[in-house]
Amino acid sequence: DAKNAHLKALEGAGERLQLLSADLMDYGSIASAVAGCEGVFHVASPVPSGRPTNPEEQVIAPAVTGTLNVLKACNEAKVKRVVIVSSCAAVFNNPNWPKGKVFTEDSWSDEDLCRKGEDWYLLSKTRAEREAFAYAAKTGLDVVAILPSLVLGPLMQPTVNASSKILLKYLKG
Repeated sequence: DAKNAHLKALEGAGERLQLLSADLMDYGSIASAVAGCEGVFHVASPVPSGRPTNPEEQVIAPAVTGTLNVLKACNEAKVKRVVIVSSCAAVFNNPNWPKGKVFTEDSWSDEDLCRKGEDWYLLSKTRAEREAFAYAAKTGLDVVAILPSLVLGPLMQPTVNASSKILLKYLKG
């Protein structure tokens, strides 16, 4: 598959890399994909390109349910660690967070403010990450989250992704 060629070309990929397709809303497909894995990177989440007509169904539920499906499948498969690629969106939208105070595991975007501002992506990332850590606390699954502000690199699809659109906005002025 041409969109994955750059990954398959990485040193050692032939022996150590296996690419699988799964649907985040289909637990069975996730369970099949993580079976036998020692570690899992959960990087998928819907990013709306415009104003969603049904934010709960189009953005929030896929992010939260998808994340929980990944974690449940990983827990059942005895995966040693799950790394969730979340977003700084999960923490920065909180006007009550003290200015200058470092964001920590206790920092969260204000969900009511996200709803009022119709910031569905921010709300989806906040809720998904909170649910992930609640699940980890309940089950003992080793879960860590990284919160990048942008993810840049070779595109795996024929269209420009959300992070690249932000970069293009600055480049074009």
